[in-house]
Amino acid sequence: MQETEVSARDIHISDGSEEEDSMQPDLFHEQHISNNEQMVEAFRKLLLLHGQLPAKHGDSNTLLRFLKMRDFDLEKAKDAFLSYMKWRVDSKVDMISKEFKYEEYGEVKKHYPHGFHKVDKSGRPIYIERLGMVDLNAFSKATTIDRYVKYHIKEQEKTLSLRYPACSIASEKHVSSTTTILDVSGLGMSNFSKSARSLFMEIQKIDSNYYPETLHRLFVVNANSGFRMLWLALKTFLDARTLAKVQVLGPNYLGELLEAIDPSNLPTFLGGNCTCSDRGGCLFSDEGPWNDPNIKAKIQETFTMGDADSEEHTMDKVSENASTNQKENSGRNVITLKKYASLRDAVKEAQKRIEMLEMSLHGTKRAMNGLAEIIETIKPNQTETTNSQMQTGLDRR
Repeated sequence: MQETEVSARDIHISDGSEEEDSMQPDLFHEQHISNNEQMVEAFRKLLLLHGQLPAKHGDSNTLLRFLKMRDFDLEKAKDAFLSYMKWRVDSKVDMISKEFKYEEYGEVKKHYPHGFHKVDKSGRPIYIERLGMVDLNAFSKATTIDRYVKYHIKEQEKTLSLRYPACSIASEKHVSSTTTILDVSGLGMSNFSKSARSLFMEIQKIDSNYYPETLHRLFVVNANSGFRMLWLALKTFLDARTLAKVQVLGPNYLGELLEAIDPSNLPTFLGGNCTCSDRGGCLFSDEGPWNDPNIKAKIQETFTMGDADSEEHTMDKVSENASTNQKENSGRNVITLKKYASLRDAVKEAQKRIEMLEMSLHGTKRAMNGLAEIIETIKPNQTETTNSQMQTGLDRR
């Protein structure tokens, strides 16, 4: 049988565009061995090899997010991940998550309407902002950019440690990203003041660099001509992967939203049926599976199950627990595991061949450099010989 050469390029790696439950890194672990899991394991080994695998924040979901952020380039993902870890220390993220109190929360919400509200049809949390109703002057009096950024970080940490695990339990499939709706009715260039730009840039930098791949889809609704001019400026700050997830819609947006979100989970101000009147309105309610006492109790159990005493491993444990809800044929599982073992061995062999090729290329490069030096040494002698021969010919004439 002819031997087949295998390289890293021959191995299909998901770009994250598939549905989340088809590329689960931890959910239904034995039943769904994926290429993503192999890359996560390779990434973990790379960090471990260099003594850079942290005791905290090194769970599979976090590593996968940084791999996807850098298109599964291990070295680039490592640099991004280490930058993230340094930022966590420098910004005291763990302390913010546990201790920061945003006393002005209620006042800020009045002048900057935003919040999480229920889930989309795939079980992802929905995040909504009514940017056209933002009162920047009142917002600036109620808080500072620094304090709002800390509040934003605290909310991001809550989403990773509570909202996603809760949504995973409720939907019985892996959830690790958010569906976002921005209502920009009345928003234009005049609203993009210096302070607004500063806040936007700071939030965008944090989300892009330190919470990558947490956006599933972004609906921008009620976009008028004024916003579309503003959008031309804003989109220059967004990377291509994020832009591919953005859909800018005018006033006739409802049909698009209803394809992704059930009307009962959509606020009335966006064309849905929900008011959350008993909770102060939809954007004050923070309504979702993450407030279900039974689900919260299950998540809390993961903190007392022995080997993981930190929130970073919540998603890993929730995924393992959720796998008991799936009925898979045991024979198929064995076949899947055998296929995984075979593919794993093939990858290892490919890596060995790549290393040997790199060593061979390195040796060839050194030989070529040596040959170049010899040629440079010979050149002057050749020139002198040629000149001497020419002179002899002239003398004979």
